[in-house]
Amino acid sequence: MNIGAFVPQGWRMDLNNLNPTDEWDIIKKSALRIENLGYKSLWVYDHFHTVPSPTIQPTYECWTLMASLSQITSKIRLGQMCTCNSYRNPAYLTKVASNIDVMSNGRLEFAIGAGWYDQEYKAYGYDYPSDGTRLKMLEESIKIYLEMMTKDKATYKGKYYNIFEAINEPKPIQKPYPPLWICGGGEKVTLKLLAKYGKYGNWDVDHDSFTKKSKILEEHCDKENREFSSITRTLHTNVIIGEDEKDLNLKISKITEDTNIPEAYYLNRPLVGTKDKVFENLEKYSELGCGYLTAYIPDLVWGNTVEILSERL
Repeated sequence: MNIGAFVPQGWRMDLNNLNPTDEWDIIKKSALRIENLGYKSLWVYDHFHTVPSPTIQPTYECWTLMASLSQITSKIRLGQMCTCNSYRNPAYLTKVASNIDVMSNGRLEFAIGAGWYDQEYKAYGYDYPSDGTRLKMLEESIKIYLEMMTKDKATYKGKYYNIFEAINEPKPIQKPYPPLWICGGGEKVTLKLLAKYGKYGNWDVDHDSFTKKSKILEEHCDKENREFSSITRTLHTNVIIGEDEKDLNLKISKITEDTNIPEAYYLNRPLVGTKDKVFENLEKYSELGCGYLTAYIPDLVWGNTVEILSERL
């Protein structure tokens, strides 16, 4: 199983009460730490305000981070979990992705979803249409991504987006385009889009739900005449590992103190626990067909979970 890890960027309250210089220094050092440990990829979130509620704390923007991290690192792959389709014009986003793939020498993962954090939409002045409309917009954006990545001049006319002879140069180093992650667990539409277009799907679920969504994805693949095995099913979840119960409890307590996110948020998560328990649960995901873990590690800045998890690389 491939494993990637997130850098702290503020969205999960992991850069609280610091000055900007220190925030950026932590992001850089964390990225290099993840790369030097041998992780497959590093990740950032595409959000503007903190979670679980907006606060006057920093949240660094996703794609400017991608550009910067492409220069700070040299070999690790770079991904977003996941780009909110509604926040950027899809032709512009495709152009940005192409540039960063070149800037990183072909290390970009392109992950996209329909978007969900309605508070951010309102705050930044974006329309927040229905779930169904946002998903239709997502499919049109995916089509534009594929056209602009592969055609000299791309034209597309849809209900929500139109482009006419759009030139996307430089083209990405990865051919035909950076791997496409279609993220989200919606079983009727999102998994159908994954079956039609995606190379990777990403879910934050327990073992039983992973099995259920895998079965539904396979049914969509059958309808789309797509090989189910050609899609890598991946897991995105919190990872906190204690050497023993005491160490685990101390870590969770400090995380709660630093972020104001309640301890209950981390309890009963499949990859929060002692080392033996987490590795056992991770092995079960692998047996169920999970090929990739994108791990958010809340103690990354000061703890050793990232080193413990690296034993599974």
